[in-house]
Amino acid sequence: MKVLVPIKRVIDANVKVRVKADQSGVELNNVKMAMNPFCEIAVEEAVRMKEAGIASEVIVVSAGAANAQETLRTGLAMGADRGVLVQSDGVLEPLAVAKLLKAVVEKEGAELVILGKQAIDGDNNQTGQMLAALLGWSQGTFVSKIEVADDSITVVREVDGGLESVKLSRPSVVTVDLRLNEPRYASLPNIMKAKRKPIDTMTPDDLGVDVTPRVQVLKVTEPPARAAGVIVGSVAELVDKLKNEAKVIK
Repeated sequence: MKVLVPIKRVIDANVKVRVKADQSGVELNNVKMAMNPFCEIAVEEAVRMKEAGIASEVIVVSAGAANAQETLRTGLAMGADRGVLVQSDGVLEPLAVAKLLKAVVEKEGAELVILGKQAIDGDNNQTGQMLAALLGWSQGTFVSKIEVADDSITVVREVDGGLESVKLSRPSVVTVDLRLNEPRYASLPNIMKAKRKPIDTMTPDDLGVDVTPRVQVLKVTEPPARAAGVIVGSVAELVDKLKNEAKVIK
């Protein structure tokens, strides 16, 4: 079984995000970038499948600017076999990414797509579901456990009411949650090996996909600063403030 893992290059989770002065977006210049944390979990799960003999090949895919190759090399160092970069310098919306991934899936003949449930920059949580709809494949979202059988995949989903077990027919699209696994750190020998692993580069035009944005961002602003808390001396004072100042009770 060939497994395809889409990954995204985002601002490192430990870096404070700053809004550009013209409020057109967030500042990316001279900012540390890294693989999206949910994508790391997806790569780890795919590599474990290969180590267990379930997957025959693991392919990491990224869509974006040329520097996304750095993120692909990270995936290769974790154990993926090869990478695919769909190079585009413009803004790629979830639907456009899903269409690009559909084209890559069909080109590669993958039977399973594992990706993060969302990226920590846009937090859209859309690409996996859109990809499954475009392919006409079964899908499992917010997955914290995966078991692969000959013709099906059983997943445990994290839902509002607890956990839900779903049996999916193959081929499938699976979006993963935080509790699925603990991603490994790439060793130095594997980092060196990753430099020699192949990365195929193509463009949206090569795949016949129109990635023209359909959403216009008017303005990006920082959230308002939270007001300082107040220590009250009694329950009566607390009730008075909630009633007359915060106006959250009557």
